Amino acid sequence: MTPFSDSVRCLAVVGAQWGDEGKGKLSDILAARASVVVRFQGGANAGHTVRVGDDEFILHLIPSGILTDGVRSLLGCGVVVDPWALQREAHGLTARGIAVTGRMGISRRAHLVLPHHREMDVAQEVGRGDNRIGTTSRGIGPAYRDKVAREGLRLGDLHDWGRTCRIVEAGARRARFAVEAVGVDPGDRAGLDAALTLERLGDLRQWLLGMATSTGDEIRSALAAGKRVLLEGAQGALLDVDHGTYPFVTSSTTTAGAAAAGSGIGPTLIDEVLGVVKAYVTRVGEGPFPTELSGREAEKLRRIGREFGATTGRPRRPGWFDAVAMRHAAAVNGLTGVAVTKLDVLDSLEEIKIASCYRMDGKEIDRFPDSAADLDRAEPVYETWPGWREPTTECRTFDELPARAQAYLRRIEEVASAPLRYVSVGPDRAHTVPI
Repeated sequence: MTPFSDSVRCLAVVGAQWGDEGKGKLSDILAARASVVVRFQGGANAGHTVRVGDDEFILHLIPSGILTDGVRSLLGCGVVVDPWALQREAHGLTARGIAVTGRMGISRRAHLVLPHHREMDVAQEVGRGDNRIGTTSRGIGPAYRDKVAREGLRLGDLHDWGRTCRIVEAGARRARFAVEAVGVDPGDRAGLDAALTLERLGDLRQWLLGMATSTGDEIRSALAAGKRVLLEGAQGALLDVDHGTYPFVTSSTTTAGAAAAGSGIGPTLIDEVLGVVKAYVTRVGEGPFPTELSGREAEKLRRIGREFGATTGRPRRPGWFDAVAMRHAAAVNGLTGVAVTKLDVLDSLEEIKIASCYRMDGKEIDRFPDSAADLDRAEPVYETWPGWREPTTECRTFDELPARAQAYLRRIEEVASAPLRYVSVGPDRAHTVPI
């Protein structure tokens, strides 16, 4: 049974690794059976790549559902929205014949990412020196910090321009102090100019308010009418601010628990949680990575899999599939199904490895460490699987896959303790095999 059966009306799609698992492609495919698609966390630091025929779309804020006619796309209150990044993305889609106006809504409770947030992000990374986290410098962390500190600007605040001015001016002052503290000349940072920010924000004010809505009300109404709703996450479980490799994590909750809160609904409305993983693992930025490859093996996977960040363009760090991390991600998300992407990248390999457990302090453990420092000391204990050495790209059913590929996928299914729902064997929509 695949997701969105007759009994499944609300489905959450989450990443179960360090992001870049292919959630955008799965969300795009599932959107064909949905009426509403909701992004529930993160910001323009995420990048979802979707191939439609010969066209490739890279979406940073707008949900993947925008590529499907008749689907309503929403940004929930858990998202931090960069107005200018959103405008560029919307204009880019419109120029390519994808209508955005009238098809998208933004929660009035969603916080806005402002220019001074980006300045703070860059300055803080400079101040960390060798302890840098590897952020995308998009201002996401500082925006979430202002949200939690009750000092942020929400979309609904734009109705009250006086309040908007006070929030922006106070935020720019705080950012100026932060930039000065790390030895950066604030006079060179245009993003710290509150008057300029307000002028630019004023130009977008009516456009933004025209999309303001209650995402929770829209979702509940759709479900009450018997329609299907897809909740789309960004990043992955191992980047979750609570359950990931802290402090080398993103600034939001990326697991399924955020799908309800970040969309504006109660958790009992979510019927299924689909976790997306690559057939191997990649990571962008800093932080521990037990199964990371190096040298020729890493370059081969990076080249075949086109492993470069959709948002930053940075080369991704490739590694073997990690069963310990998978069990952790499955547990904290409560996965009810798994989708495996990029199986075809492994087609030419003679052998493939899975880290079944870690070795630490002379002992084997199968539990994902709570501490990034402990994870950095963990040595993977591998089981080796024979490669299938056959192309999988033309396979359209599970039975058409090589027997060794089937066995490898069943092992991932066993590790996840959740049924396999989809296998992707190429970049296009047609390359996704339902199970």
